[in-house]
Amino acid sequence: MEKIGSKENFVKFIEQYQNLVFSICLKLTGDYFAAEDLTQETFVAAYQALDKSHGAYEKAWICRIASNKCVDYLRSTFSKMIPMGEETEREESTEENDPLRQVMNQELIEELKKCCEDLPPLYREISIRHFLEGKTAKEIAQQSGTGVNTVKTKIYRARELLKKSFGKEMLRE
Repeated sequence: MEKIGSKENFVKFIEQYQNLVFSICLKLTGDYFAAEDLTQETFVAAYQALDKSHGAYEKAWICRIASNKCVDYLRSTFSKMIPMGEETEREESTEENDPLRQVMNQELIEELKKCCEDLPPLYREISIRHFLEGKTAKEIAQQSGTGVNTVKTKIYRARELLKKSFGKEMLRE
């Protein structure tokens, strides 16, 4: 394609690359509507930088603009999702003081305890120590005189067994 310089050539340029740019934006953001907006922003930015276009490398050039627009979008979206300062403290305090949440958490802990006690003896003690008491594999290994890797393996297997039994317990209700 010839250098983009004129408006007529730019319209052809848009027609040629709009699907490619949209697919890049959609793939990077995972949001159809954001991808539409970012596609438009990409071509606006390309139009504003027509004098910097690279002629023979126009496809790579427009793809780079699109990916940079997506990265900027994702950075701004992520920063808006992170609670700052007082918001974090307020959320934590309401969760701790919510009686319904406390009762539900206690019920879940009781169900988990029952499921841990129903495991085969080989995994019962380790699952109680790890999942209920919150001990690490290293702490359990030191207390029991067992190797850390052995404890990790038992925790993994206990977790798999608990997924099955705990999930069934939760489905009964």
